[in-house]
Amino acid sequence: MEHRPLGATGLEVSALGYGAWGIGQSMWIGAQDDESLRALARAFDQGVDFVDTAHGYGDGHSEELVGKAVRDAGGEIHIATKIPPVNRQWPARPGVPADEAFPAEWVVKCTEESLSRLGVETIDVQQFHVWSDEWVDQGSWREGIERLKADGKIRCFGVSINDHEADNGIALVQSGVVDSVQVIYNIFDQAPADRLFAATQQAGVGVIARVPFDEGGLTGRIRPDTEFPDGDFRNGYFEGERKQEVWDRVQAIAAELGVSVDQVAEIALRFCLSHPAVSTVIPGMRSLRSVDANVGATERGPLDEQQLAALAHHRWQRNFYR
Repeated sequence: MEHRPLGATGLEVSALGYGAWGIGQSMWIGAQDDESLRALARAFDQGVDFVDTAHGYGDGHSEELVGKAVRDAGGEIHIATKIPPVNRQWPARPGVPADEAFPAEWVVKCTEESLSRLGVETIDVQQFHVWSDEWVDQGSWREGIERLKADGKIRCFGVSINDHEADNGIALVQSGVVDSVQVIYNIFDQAPADRLFAATQQAGVGVIARVPFDEGGLTGRIRPDTEFPDGDFRNGYFEGERKQEVWDRVQAIAAELGVSVDQVAEIALRFCLSHPAVSTVIPGMRSLRSVDANVGATERGPLDEQQLAALAHHRWQRNFYR
């Protein structure tokens, strides 16, 4: 497994990370704890040593599973988690003061709760689950982060940039306060490569690439007749004609690159890993099959320049989260 520096933090993390939203048993429906734990164990056995979870994934259930898997694995596994905004607004909205989302006492309280669920003494990367660059010089959140670092409860501070708002994090990156940023980056949303990645490279800030498969759209398994369980957020994400639109675009990607639709998932993951600014990519992996497929894709390394040039034409500006 390839390892990459997480910016200038001193941490070396696996290029393939484990995204633990889907095992929280909320929004993504169908995960079984025993299978999730087996998938985590398989990932660790294959060299994955970076896991991204959140306080809000199943009200902490994902954190509990990650903590158990990490303890069972032994060795050094780097854990990243996230603090939800106290006002529960996803994404962060313009004009909302920083202290309405992340006051210092809330930042400390949530971190201590996450430490308890994870069963660890220190969180490697503690992140805000939403972000607005309006907050760079606002509020008490810095005080909370500095206190947590001084007390040894967190090593690094990061933010999860709002969906499809890659530039709404550049001011924070340039401020020197943040250690890493997490951002949507995939074949459809290539915007981070326009400006954000250059800023992170200049500032020595790590990049955690999320949603590499567009919530499943870039796996080739979302087709016009695909159905999701009741209560699954993908019923909204892929509502109406969206499944057809995604399917048409995936077929176009496969045709241009001369691969089968089933191979688009591998291409999508390798696309993310092809940019030198990316420290790690964090697909969800709820099954052993997914772990094995993603490890195999990672081992094949970056795409070549011809493939990347072809994929540049498949950018697709839209926001299915709305």
